Amino acid sequence: MPRPMPGLPPPRPVPLKERASIVFVSMGQIDVLDGAFVVVDQRGVRTHIPIGGLACLMLEPGTRVSHAAVALAARAGTLLIWVGEAGVRLYAAGQPGGARADRLLFQARLALDDTARLKVVRRMYALRFGEDAPERRSVDQLRGIEGARVRETYRLLASLHGVKWDGRRYDPHAWDTADVVNRCLSAATAALYGITEAAILAAGYAPAIGFLHTGKPQSFVYDIADIVKFDIVVPEAFRVAGAVQRDRPLDGQRVSDPVAAVRHRCRDQFRRSSILGRLIPMIEDVLAAGGLQPPPAQEEAMPVAFTEMKGLGDAGHRG
Repeated sequence: MPRPMPGLPPPRPVPLKERASIVFVSMGQIDVLDGAFVVVDQRGVRTHIPIGGLACLMLEPGTRVSHAAVALAARAGTLLIWVGEAGVRLYAAGQPGGARADRLLFQARLALDDTARLKVVRRMYALRFGEDAPERRSVDQLRGIEGARVRETYRLLASLHGVKWDGRRYDPHAWDTADVVNRCLSAATAALYGITEAAILAAGYAPAIGFLHTGKPQSFVYDIADIVKFDIVVPEAFRVAGAVQRDRPLDGQRVSDPVAAVRHRCRDQFRRSSILGRLIPMIEDVLAAGGLQPPPAQEEAMPVAFTEMKGLGDAGHRG
C-alpha cells in the first residue's frame, strides 16, 4: 500500500471570482516543468503561467500542449479552450468543474418546458436592457425585438466612437477579409465567451443547452454573455477600431495590433467590472426565473466546483 506524500495537502482551487480572467497563447509548447505550468517558445525561453489563478486559457493555432499540462489545468479548475485565430472559432474545450446531473436535468427541464423557457428568456431580456420584455410575445418574437435593438446599439456605438460601420459581417473561415472593426468585435466577444463558458462549467451546467440561442455547442454561453456584452467588451472594441480608422493614439499610444489592444482592454475591463464574481450568480438568477424546482442532488454527485468555504484566516486568505 503506497504511503501518503509528506507535507501539506494541495490547496483548494481559487474561487472563480478571485481569478484573473483570460490569457491567450499561440506558437509555443505548453508543459509542466519543475512543477510549474510554462510555455516554451521556439527559442527555448520559458514563460511561467499561474494556471491556478486564471479562469480560462485560450490556445490559438501553433500551440501544443502536453498531457501533464492538461492534467494540471484540470486539477486547478482552469478551462482550456482550443480556438482559431483571435478566438473566432472554437474547436474543443475542457471541463473544469465537472457536470452535475441534478443541474443538467434542471437546465434541460427549463429548456424543454415552453412556459419556463419563456420566463427565462424574459429575465435575460430584463437584465440586458434594464426593462421588462413586452407582454404576450413568444421566444421567437423576443429574439426579433432583441436583434433590432442590438443592431441599433451597434450603430450608436459606431457613431459615438467615429467608426465607419457597415454592419456585423465576418467569415470565421477567412479572418483576414474582415474589416478592422469586425476583427476587434470578434476578439472582444471571444474573450467574453471564454470566461462565460468557464463560469457555466464551474457551476455544473451545460454550455450547449440554451434558451434564446439554440442548436450550437455554446448556446447558453451566448445567452449569458450577451447580457453584459454591450456594457463590458463591445465599447472597448469600438474604441480601438475608432483609433485605428482615424489613425489616432489611444491612451497616448499608437495602436499597432488592434486585436491585442482589444484583448488587453477587455482583460482590464473584466477586472474593473468584477465580471467573474457576477457570472455565476447571474446564471442562477436567470434559471430561477423559470419557476421550476431544482431536483435534489444525489449523495454520490460531484460537488460544485469552487464552493465558497469558510477559511481559517482573515478575509482574502484561502486557508
